[in-house]
Amino acid sequence: MKLSRSLALTLPLALPLVSNGAMAADLTVKFELPQLNVAEYHKPYVAIWIERADQSVASTLAVLYDVKKKDNAGTKWVKDLRTWWRKAGRDVELPMDGVSGATRSAGVQTMNFAAARAGLDKLPAGDYKLVIEAAREAGGRELVRVPFSLPLSWPAKGKLAASATGKEELGAVSISIQ
Repeated sequence: MKLSRSLALTLPLALPLVSNGAMAADLTVKFELPQLNVAEYHKPYVAIWIERADQSVASTLAVLYDVKKKDNAGTKWVKDLRTWWRKAGRDVELPMDGVSGATRSAGVQTMNFAAARAGLDKLPAGDYKLVIEAAREAGGRELVRVPFSLPLSWPAKGKLAASATGKEELGAVSISIQ
């Protein structure tokens, strides 16, 4: 599998994920899995995580793979999500409760994450990236990064958003906090 160049939004976004106890935030991730015109199409495995400024994993949000394969054999191919696997995957036992899920079909996918469930409400102020990695059997692998910054407090009300676009295995990727 070949790795296409990582893409990232050039302007950081201040996202109010730090909770003062009275407020909570929900993170919504939308991503497109393009229908590729290839002879042998397989649904991609996908990992979604939050990365700190030093590129360490702050929180794994989702790992989508063939969870229904007999004897948990789908976990064998999760290693193709090489970046996530090297940073966090080899240290976890799959399936991860509340994180593992089935592969998704081509099209726009939406996943919602409660801040407390994903540990996002405990992240200190600073710079982060939402990272999504997709790898497909008999296909390619691609990584898209969407940078954002967490403020010290909740300066804004309403919805904040950021986006980036992949080129091959991923299409549009967007995050929003509400």
